[in-house]
Amino acid sequence: MSNRSKRYTEEFKKQIVGLIESGKSPTEIVKEYNVARSTVNKWVKDYTTSGSFKAKDNRTQEENELIKLRKENQRLKMENDIFKASGADNGTKIAIIKANRYKYSISAMCKVLRISRSLVYYTPKEKSFDSKLENEIITIFKNSRNNYGTRKIKKELDKKGYQVSRRRIGSIMRKYGLVSNYTVKQYKVHKSKCNEEKIENIVNREFDREETLEVVVSDLTYVNVNGKWNYICILLDLYNREIIGYAAGKNKDANLVYKAFTKINRPLEDIKILHTDRGNEFKNNVIDSLLTTFNIKRSLSKKGCPYDNAVAEAAFKVVKTEFAFNKIFQSFEELEYQLFDYVNWYNNHRIHGSLNYLTPVEYRMLMSDKKVS
Repeated sequence: MSNRSKRYTEEFKKQIVGLIESGKSPTEIVKEYNVARSTVNKWVKDYTTSGSFKAKDNRTQEENELIKLRKENQRLKMENDIFKASGADNGTKIAIIKANRYKYSISAMCKVLRISRSLVYYTPKEKSFDSKLENEIITIFKNSRNNYGTRKIKKELDKKGYQVSRRRIGSIMRKYGLVSNYTVKQYKVHKSKCNEEKIENIVNREFDREETLEVVVSDLTYVNVNGKWNYICILLDLYNREIIGYAAGKNKDANLVYKAFTKINRPLEDIKILHTDRGNEFKNNVIDSLLTTFNIKRSLSKKGCPYDNAVAEAAFKVVKTEFAFNKIFQSFEELEYQLFDYVNWYNNHRIHGSLNYLTPVEYRMLMSDKKVS
């Protein structure tokens, strides 16, 4: 084995120097320990001079100054090569450092360019990209008329065989700027005077019903038609949250409610209870006559207690957000056919969390089949 390949410990070096100082012949040491004569001589000289075997402790002042000058020259050369990149972005700096890593010290270059060493060694993970999934999410969102959030989009994806987290869905929605109508701040309108008639609350907040048309709830809301307020009335079956009657009108009155009843395509005598708030449009001769004719009981929320009509309030928040909010219809005719189209979508295509993510019509048909079987 060549002596050049050997690495001697400091303890070994001290022992060799000690043997020589004790009178042992250098020739014998070279022969017995297989160490080069020049190496032995250097160890003796260094240890005698400085008490150390390290090169830096045994350099002359001239040698130290020369090394210092060489380092300074190398640093200036490096700065001259890369200083023009000092104002660049981190990506450019990292590229320059990597290109010169065999020429200069990475630490020194990082110091000059004022960039962390960790950034140079960091390798970002490649983000997975699934164009098919993203297209599915965009399609579901658009088909929901810009209404579905991550929860309902996830349910629709589940039906198609995709297992995707809501966090990832949300990330894709942000990527393509898909903002649900429900995230937009809405303006609330204060209700007008209520009627004071002493009619009890038969429903009593028991909103889950076992039979279709057992309880129908109703409410009205405003829409913007060419800069003027018009109104819509909706009749909702508590059993499956299905819109069974609806109407649009230019006035918020009993005629609008009556018109909504005329759109119901099922026998009116099957309706057991009509539950509403205390709006005056629900208490008048026209509505009283209709309810009496078809033997429909009336149920009213307590004054100043919107929780008594919570389902209707929730349903109308949906309608206001998805159909009416921030929209201006150019004519009353446009309002009517848009309302017709929305009710069809709401009943037959829009999934509901309270119905185990089925549409109102799907839920009604499923429950009907179960009862028959």
